[in-house]
Amino acid sequence: MVLVYLPLVAVFVLVFVVLLAVVVDPVDRALSRAAIAGFGAFARDRQTANPDQVAALRGAHVAQTYRLYAARTYLFASIAAFAASLLGVYLVAGVLVFLGNAGEGIRQQFPAITQGLFVDSVAAFSVPELFVAFLLSGATLGVVAAYATYKVRWLLPSYEAGERARRIDTSMERTVAFMYALSRSGMTLTDVLRILARNQAVYGDAAREMAIAVKDVDLYGADIIEALQRLSERTPSDDLAEFTENLGSVLQSGQELPSFLKKEYEYYEEEAEANQEQFLELLATLAEAYVTVLVAGPLFLITILVVIGLTLGGTLDFLRLTAFFLIPAATVGFVVYLDAITDAATGGSDDDAGDIDEGLRFQSIPRPALDATPDGGTSVDATRAANRERFATYERLRPVLYRLRNPLTVVLETPTVLFWGTVPLALLYLGVQWWAPLTSRVFDVTAYDDAFVHVALFVLGTFSLAYEVSRRRRNAIEAGVPDFLDRFASTNEAGMAAVESFGRTVDGKLGALTQELERTWADVQWGARIENAFERFRDRVDTPAVSRVVTLTTNAMSASGNLGPVLRIAADEAKATRRLARDRRNELLTYLVVIYVSFFVFIAIVVALDLIFIPNIPTQSVTPAVEGAEAVDSGPFSQAGQLTEEDKADYSTVFFHTSLVQAVCSGLVAGQMGEGTVKAGAKHATIMLTIAYATFLLIG
Repeated sequence: MVLVYLPLVAVFVLVFVVLLAVVVDPVDRALSRAAIAGFGAFARDRQTANPDQVAALRGAHVAQTYRLYAARTYLFASIAAFAASLLGVYLVAGVLVFLGNAGEGIRQQFPAITQGLFVDSVAAFSVPELFVAFLLSGATLGVVAAYATYKVRWLLPSYEAGERARRIDTSMERTVAFMYALSRSGMTLTDVLRILARNQAVYGDAAREMAIAVKDVDLYGADIIEALQRLSERTPSDDLAEFTENLGSVLQSGQELPSFLKKEYEYYEEEAEANQEQFLELLATLAEAYVTVLVAGPLFLITILVVIGLTLGGTLDFLRLTAFFLIPAATVGFVVYLDAITDAATGGSDDDAGDIDEGLRFQSIPRPALDATPDGGTSVDATRAANRERFATYERLRPVLYRLRNPLTVVLETPTVLFWGTVPLALLYLGVQWWAPLTSRVFDVTAYDDAFVHVALFVLGTFSLAYEVSRRRRNAIEAGVPDFLDRFASTNEAGMAAVESFGRTVDGKLGALTQELERTWADVQWGARIENAFERFRDRVDTPAVSRVVTLTTNAMSASGNLGPVLRIAADEAKATRRLARDRRNELLTYLVVIYVSFFVFIAIVVALDLIFIPNIPTQSVTPAVEGAEAVDSGPFSQAGQLTEEDKADYSTVFFHTSLVQAVCSGLVAGQMGEGTVKAGAKHATIMLTIAYATFLLIG
């Protein structure tokens, strides 16, 4: 009997080993060796026949050769085929046992057309019939599982390569602007690319691709033209491939590099505007689809379910399914899709644009051990080492101490940290409010929903307030960047040194940026180098625009004192970025209004159903009929399942909950569509949730 389940145990062991390889490196290496031994030669022979797969692996930066990745794919497909085949055999065996042992009561529950499938026992099947059934089931499931595994394994790098290509394309404008500005300062192309490779967090995936060419030059001794040619062949982005090919041709022909980069920058600037127009047209279509499918659709469904419930009854569960599953699930899918296309259109978020590796600052400082002197004291080197250890400890604790001393600043810098405080408070409030009904064994949902709404308003409201303050501060600071760069460039072009030019610029009025510039100027006056002061300014503000400006300015200072042309280019790029953002915001305001109007329509119809339609339905009579009395026609509801007062209360509760769910979902969609992030939707969700809750409180 045990031997019957031995193949099934083998299947689970194989699946467990494959899953274990994800987290355990020795197991993963063992699978790789087994794959190479079993399928390595075949994978190597197939490489030339699958150029698209090779390009996908390169474009996705998969850290495996084609031979290894393909061999592992064949191994996983074989394991999937083996496991699915055995499971298919056990599945057919289980079905046959069920059909043979099913009692008369179970058989009657199946349609009449299926009654012929039931047999008195498995022995009713002949050996050839059983063999064919097991063979077909095992082979079918095995082939399907192997094919699905093979396709998924190759779709993953193709998808990642496509995503990287879109991110590269959206970051090309600012990357080429950076290269153009530094080339105007007198830097060679190799130095420009090295600086670009060191600032991948600021300039995105295009800079990460350029870092490959830098690695070819610095580590493998390749010529810059050869490295650019290889990059054009390996990159998944057609735009970057064309740019690097043209750049290599310019270097070979000896043409002027700044003029070429200027033309390329103007081209990508026009491309960015065209891409934004396409993105806005797509958003217009999606806004109409959202209103039609996720606002009007649920309204239509709710109305139909209510009418059906009056005639047949039993639709309350479907209404609850619509409110608590269908609407949230559809909204989550819609928001995820919006986030994907927004990242593709805007180049993704730059929340970590200003991050730097603090752990590398003191790597070169030696740390000698504590050596005791013959007189029992410690040597000078030991004292210095101890001081270094204390300083290193302080550096590790400084972020924690900063957060404890400046909680408000930390909240404004990172609004999500509020959840660490508001969520426990919300849970405590729920515990206090729910304690009485829970101890009284009250299971009516209306005894709990008010407290849950209060908690949702508190958590969403506090986060949205902090996020809005932080967002407005960042936007106000970035609004002053173009004027700052223009003034900085003007004073520098007048003949002033960089430090003096910056001091003159600080005296101007640049809105919210002025305070940060004054702090930076005070840093310089206290003896800091202007490059280091700018880097601290970048870390304090931590916005994408400021990060790009500081990176460009500090590197241009090391190349030349003539910053005017560089700053002019940076100012033009900042103005173009802000112009695109302003145009996008103005266009998206229309769709935001559409979402609000559709929400108000939703609330109005639900309230009409709850306040007018349901109360006017005849209540089911509880008085027994008098014998011999003539039946009275109740109109259209004479054959309907008339509602009791309890049913009416249940419908009212479902309408209330549906409105609350729709309020939160519409708010999140409004934030994602209007401002490009679901975090901004917390504000709209709070407003809509307050309106829905207040409306139902007013109508009782």
